[in-house]
Amino acid sequence: MIPTQELTGMILAGGEGRRMGGRDKGLEPFAGLPLVAHVVKRLEGQVAELLVNANRNADAYQFFADRVIADLAMDGVEGGFKGPLMGIYSGLRAAKTPWLLVAPCDSPALPDDLVARMVAGIASDNGEHDIAVAFDGERLHPVVALLRTSLADDLAATLAQGERKIDRWYARHDWCKVDMSDCPEAFANLNTEEEKLSLEKLLMGSSSQEVK
Repeated sequence: MIPTQELTGMILAGGEGRRMGGRDKGLEPFAGLPLVAHVVKRLEGQVAELLVNANRNADAYQFFADRVIADLAMDGVEGGFKGPLMGIYSGLRAAKTPWLLVAPCDSPALPDDLVARMVAGIASDNGEHDIAVAFDGERLHPVVALLRTSLADDLAATLAQGERKIDRWYARHDWCKVDMSDCPEAFANLNTEEEKLSLEKLLMGSSSQEVK
């Protein structure tokens, strides 16, 4: 098992939010809090350090993280708004631990035991894999992943070749699925205002029923 002190958490909030009219999704209100705050609740206290990958509004995100990091620039590739794979690379470089757990800022319903399940999952098959990816029973969720930070150099070379597809990079390594099929709704991410309002209504309704 991976001890807490060997694990860094990072929330991906570095996108342009195009389908939300260019708004910064992580700071969008959801059930009374910014979206990013809901993801923080799933990670805080379970990792040695919590990072937020953001390419704007760093001061606002600083409230939610130990450190805020922007996408790194590298030879032949400018930093900033270059997609989640660049965000993951930036986190692999910034982390001071052997492992990095990443999660998106726009998935406010992630399971409370996400960290424990990802850590247990990567040690499946009687050995530790290099990458573990959440699987809801039908779909992989490549931006909910646990990765060895020693993969940074390989990812740098991959990015320099122009690759931006996360799944293609994962496929080059020893990776595994982590079964989350008992809670597929937890991986709903919010790309539009309509999706945000729909999930907010659903979750608020569930909370009301639990109180009753």
